Amino acid sequence: MLKLGVNIDHVATLREARYRGLALGEPCPVEAARICEAAGAHGITAHLREDRRHMQDRDIWRLREVVKTRLNFEMANSVEIVAIALKLKPEIVCLVPERRQEVTTEGGLDVVGSETSLTETRKRMNDAGIEVSLFIAPDLRQIEASARTGAQFIELHTGQFAEHVADAAKGESELQRLIAGAGLAHSLGLQVNAGHGLNYENLAALNRVPHLVELNIGHSIVSRAVFTGLSAAVTEMLGLMKSYRG
Repeated sequence: MLKLGVNIDHVATLREARYRGLALGEPCPVEAARICEAAGAHGITAHLREDRRHMQDRDIWRLREVVKTRLNFEMANSVEIVAIALKLKPEIVCLVPERRQEVTTEGGLDVVGSETSLTETRKRMNDAGIEVSLFIAPDLRQIEASARTGAQFIELHTGQFAEHVADAAKGESELQRLIAGAGLAHSLGLQVNAGHGLNYENLAALNRVPHLVELNIGHSIVSRAVFTGLSAAVTEMLGLMKSYRG
């Protein structure tokens, strides 16, 4: 069964647009996590960025208390955030690149160029009982390097696929990259997640990508929730995922 991890960062983004710098405010990402789990989500994803533009430290610690499924902690490979993760002890961390000028995480990690430091962080996390995923483009060299780090998972960046899915030729090309990447990762012993730009319209095309374990979806679900409510938005996404056969 294909699992759904709901990224609740954009709930915090909405809160911070009005209550930046304040200890209280709405909507509450922790309450969002409760609703998502109650609706059937298999995990909750949250990214504590170095600039704290959406999720705040208090959110992360409260999530650790209330999440009953699986807390996926997205993070940069920085000294400060690594230390927080080791204390937080989520079930899994997903190491992602961060650039201050981006609106949300764009592009994947350069594992080839950072293999030594990522391997060291992977060891520290695994020693603490935390699984590790690396957020990467479906590039074969990056997948091979990810396997060499000893990571348990990769998360394939589906942003290019999502951007070009409406163009038959470009969409098919990006889909083939994901298919090849997932196949290689599986052959190397990596478990495969995917995320970025996935929504209610383009999800069906992803059924052709083999070996997927979990999809991490945030913006589309939070956007749909504006009109339908969060529980209904999660339920609808889960319904669309039932057709996946892997």
